[in-house]
Amino acid sequence: MATDTNERSTAWHIALFVGALVLCEGVGALAGYVTQGPVQTWYPTLNKPFFTPPDWLFAPVWITLYAMMAGAWYLVLRRGWSTPGVKGASTAFLVQLVLNGTWSFVFFGMQSIAGGLVVIIALLLAIRWTLKHFYPLSVTAFWLLIPYLFWVMYATLLNGTLWMMN
Repeated sequence: MATDTNERSTAWHIALFVGALVLCEGVGALAGYVTQGPVQTWYPTLNKPFFTPPDWLFAPVWITLYAMMAGAWYLVLRRGWSTPGVKGASTAFLVQLVLNGTWSFVFFGMQSIAGGLVVIIALLLAIRWTLKHFYPLSVTAFWLLIPYLFWVMYATLLNGTLWMMN
């Protein structure tokens, strides 16, 4: 198979994008599964700040953000595995994706607000690391992750406030 992206088949690009999408949305689905019970039993009992979004907002936001993450990673991966920086960018991306999924398991699954705060701060750092690696490879990929960065910054503020209030 040729290494030039112009010579790769359309099927290869579709498979690459679909693989990235399935992985990202799969992490979201697992997180949603872990969240289901506690969001109906434990989470409503917490004292929440005035800026807590309504529960119905989380699913559409996360589905969209995971799709944007997949698109961003695809733009990096399509450069080719042998392109300098792609392996490092993919490592950073996968680390942040694991931390993203871990947060739901810690915050909701273990019902640990403090543990969730530790994980989400690590996630923020991992997103910044990912952005640093994505920018030289694809400015579009970089910008696709900016809404995710801002949402996680907001979620960090929310998690920290929940920790202080509970």
